[in-house]
Amino acid sequence: MKDGEIASRLAIDAAKRYIENHFDLIPDYNRETILKLIRDSMEYANKIVFDVAKQSEDLKSMGTTLEVCLIYNNRAYIGHIGDSRIYRIRDKFIRKLTTDHSYVETLVKDGTITKEEAKHHPKKNMLMKALGCLEFAEPDVMVKNFQKGDIIVMTSDGLTNMVEESKIYETIINNFENSDEMLVDMANEAGGVDNITVVIIKN
Repeated sequence: MKDGEIASRLAIDAAKRYIENHFDLIPDYNRETILKLIRDSMEYANKIVFDVAKQSEDLKSMGTTLEVCLIYNNRAYIGHIGDSRIYRIRDKFIRKLTTDHSYVETLVKDGTITKEEAKHHPKKNMLMKALGCLEFAEPDVMVKNFQKGDIIVMTSDGLTNMVEESKIYETIINNFENSDEMLVDMANEAGGVDNITVVIIKN
């Protein structure tokens, strides 16, 4: 197993365990307390990955991206670090909710390059933030409405680097039941150069 796979597995297990163990302890279920839970779960996951990496020379440079999505009372509470992505499909439109923590994203924001140029930039996989690489993590957290008919799509860059957003949208809308497997197959057929994760949630 590659160090990135080890880091991602550690991070997922740690964040999930933290949320499960602490959700019932929240004194008041509002925007601030649930977002704090999401942030704390990711900071805990960061500590787990960082501590394991320090214990082994082979793992010392490992890190991972991490997306967390907790659905509660028709809201999606989201945590994000790295260049994996969360999309929301609503009213025949797909919208990226997260902002990639990547070098090329900073260039796009600065107006140095266009979004189209970013897709083929030689440093498009260079991350500005990741989980487990530093002692302290700085995840983005946010809350979005999740109304009836909405679809949340959580995916690694193994998909988005290989398949256009328009194709992701079309596949999910036209073949919802099998869309996750179809998207993985499409990414692999396009080259499959990275691990591919797809999670799809419909309200």
